[in-house]
Amino acid sequence: MPVTQKYLPCIGPQGFHKVAYTEWNGVSAETRPALVCVHGMTRNSRDFDYLAAAMEDCYRVVSLDVVGRGESDWLADYSGYGYAQYLADAAALIARLDVAEVDWVGTSMGGLMGMMLAARPGSPIRRLVINDIGPFIPKSFLGRIRRYVGTDPHFADVDGLEAHIRQIHASFGPLSDGEWSHLAAHSARPLEGGGVGLAYDPLIAKAAFSPEGPEDVEMWDIWEQVNCPVLVLRGAESDLLLPETVERMKASGPGCEAVEIAGCGHAPSLMPADQIAIVRDWLAD
Repeated sequence: MPVTQKYLPCIGPQGFHKVAYTEWNGVSAETRPALVCVHGMTRNSRDFDYLAAAMEDCYRVVSLDVVGRGESDWLADYSGYGYAQYLADAAALIARLDVAEVDWVGTSMGGLMGMMLAARPGSPIRRLVINDIGPFIPKSFLGRIRRYVGTDPHFADVDGLEAHIRQIHASFGPLSDGEWSHLAAHSARPLEGGGVGLAYDPLIAKAAFSPEGPEDVEMWDIWEQVNCPVLVLRGAESDLLLPETVERMKASGPGCEAVEIAGCGHAPSLMPADQIAIVRDWLAD
C-alpha cells in the first residue's frame, strides 16, 4: 500500500504554516469516499497506518498531522495552538481533497475536532467515529496528562523513546512489540547533537492547560448541534470518557451507538484487528 506524505499551506494570525498529512493511495483512491483520521493531543498521523491498511480497499484514507505535531510546522507563538486553528486547518485539508463529504475517525483531541466540525452548519462530515472522548472532560484526567505533556524528554535513541511511550501510553492496551515499535519510530524527532525527542512542540502544553489548574470541561452545547450518525468507542478503563458521559451522549444531541473495548483505558489504539473491525463494520453499515 503506497503511503504518501503531503503538505498543505495553512494560514492563521501569525501567517502561514505548513501542515503535513498522510495519504494511503489505494487503487483509484480518488473515486472512493474520503475517510479523514485525526490523532490525539501528542500523537501524529501514522498512528492510523494499521487502520488505513484495512480501509484502503473502500476508502481514500487521509490523516492530518495537527499543527505542532508530526511533520507539521511548530508555531512561532504557542498561543496559536487551539481548536480555532485546528479546525481551520482541517477545513483546508477537506477543501484540498475536493470532496463534498467525508467520514471522520478521531481519537481524543481528533474526536473533539470531529465533533466541533460536525456541529457546524453545512458540515461535510457524513459519519463520525469518536474514540474515547466526549463533551465532558474531567479535571482529574487533565491533571494526570499535565504531568507529562510538554515535559520534552530527550533519549539516546528510539529504543529509549519506545520505553517511555510504553509507560505513558500503557492505557492504549496490549500491543505487540511490532506495534509499539511502529509508534516509537513515528514519534521520534531527531535532535541537534544526537539523540531523539518526541515529535511534537512541548509548548502545546502551555496553550492547553490553565496555569490556575485544571477544571472540568463541558461541551454539551456543541454535542447538541451534531446531526450526523456517531459511533463512540470507549476504553473500558478510561479515566476520560466516563460511563455516565456515554449514557448522556446516547440520550442527547444526535444520540450515538457506543462500543466499550476491554483491556484499554485512554485511548484504544485502533491497531488490533478486532478494534479495526468495529470501525470498519460501522462505517460500512
